[in-house]
Amino acid sequence: MSDKEPSIKPWGGRFSEPTDQFVERFTASVSFDQRLYHHDINGSLAHAAMLEKVGVLTAAELADIQRGLEEIRAEILAGTFEWSVSLEDVHMNIEARLTDKIGITGKKLHTGRSRNDQVATDIRLYVRDELALICKELSRLQLGLINLAKREAKTIMPGFTHLQTAQPVTFGHHMLAWNEMLERDFSRFQDCGTRLNQCPLGAAALAGTTYPIDRHYSAELLGFERPTENSLDSVSDRDFAIEFAAAASVLMTHLSRFSEELVLWTSAQFKFIELPDRFCTGSSIMPQKKNPDVPELIRGKVGRVNGHLVSLLTLMKSQPLAYNKDNQEDKEPIFDIIDTVKDCLKAYADMVPAITVNEDVTREAAMRGFSTATDLADYLVRKGLPFRDAHEVVGKSVAYGVAENKDLSEMTLEELRTFSSDIEADVFDVLTLEGSVNARDHIGGTAPKQVLAAAERAENRLNKRS
Repeated sequence: MSDKEPSIKPWGGRFSEPTDQFVERFTASVSFDQRLYHHDINGSLAHAAMLEKVGVLTAAELADIQRGLEEIRAEILAGTFEWSVSLEDVHMNIEARLTDKIGITGKKLHTGRSRNDQVATDIRLYVRDELALICKELSRLQLGLINLAKREAKTIMPGFTHLQTAQPVTFGHHMLAWNEMLERDFSRFQDCGTRLNQCPLGAAALAGTTYPIDRHYSAELLGFERPTENSLDSVSDRDFAIEFAAAASVLMTHLSRFSEELVLWTSAQFKFIELPDRFCTGSSIMPQKKNPDVPELIRGKVGRVNGHLVSLLTLMKSQPLAYNKDNQEDKEPIFDIIDTVKDCLKAYADMVPAITVNEDVTREAAMRGFSTATDLADYLVRKGLPFRDAHEVVGKSVAYGVAENKDLSEMTLEELRTFSSDIEADVFDVLTLEGSVNARDHIGGTAPKQVLAAAERAENRLNKRS
């Protein structure tokens, strides 16, 4: 990156001395906002086309600007573009290079706009495109979970509350619980995209412009639903960035919860699943180790995304209208959130389909902890016993099982009848793990046919997105 000093700043007419070199470096943003070049060029192309439409530019001037901007795009893609800190940001670097290429016509491009509405437009375009990529990767992860749920629809495992064995479920049912969380994440990103998709171009510095611009035309060219309504709000609004960060934080919280379960399930104490070796690492000293580094790292990365959300909220909390230099601090958090979320989703979308389940282990774990106790209580209620009385009966039978080291299903009919004469031979139909999961045969329940039906509905929702 060049540090050469142009003889005159684009805004230098007001100033009697050059910018301090430290201040120049301190206030410049080109080191990170250059990633907006594609959207900055697209915004400039739309603005120029609008200026030609309303008669501010001639057709020949528009053609020169279009040619120059596309040549600059090619230079940036080729890595030959020389970025300058002296020109502060991506916008002035591109504009200065355009003037070098096409002469005085390049200076006409900024007619009727400010860097304030320019950057507000660029960041919306950028986040909108990245949202689409995030939602695509999110859908890919969801499809992996749905397929895993289908594959393991009958695989019994313990369901937990307080991390204690509660009731038997199936592994497929558990995966679909994760999918429902991601479905809400997808919906939040879509809602964010709806409010984001308004074009601030034409708001200029804060009060609009005296030129006869057509903001609807600019918005249409850039694929926005409509132009923003108020020029003051247009240049200072960063709600869309905060909303995106909030949605990303919720998503990362979900991925962190998934990670916690995967880390537990891969441990020697659980052994519920195996992760593919390519997503794990070893120890430099303990040769037996297979560490679930990808889930652990994703669990850790939620902190940086949550931190960026707080950073953006703090950035905006006491800003007066309209644009303030503080807003330069919005980009690095947004960029890092996007990079982090995309990487985490890719890791999970690649890893989930390759998870293998140790069915014998999950089944044996479901046998421990009296997971069918609630089924026994429901059985007694169906026999006419009030639920609270049934609860007490089952509690006593569990206490007996703890003392004798016997699961409910391992007790004899005679043993069970010592707690209630209402218990009959058909009780063993509900005390088996299969009987338990199959009994919850309703939408959202654990019966394998309900799991498969739920997976099909989830897949249908995915298919409607494309």
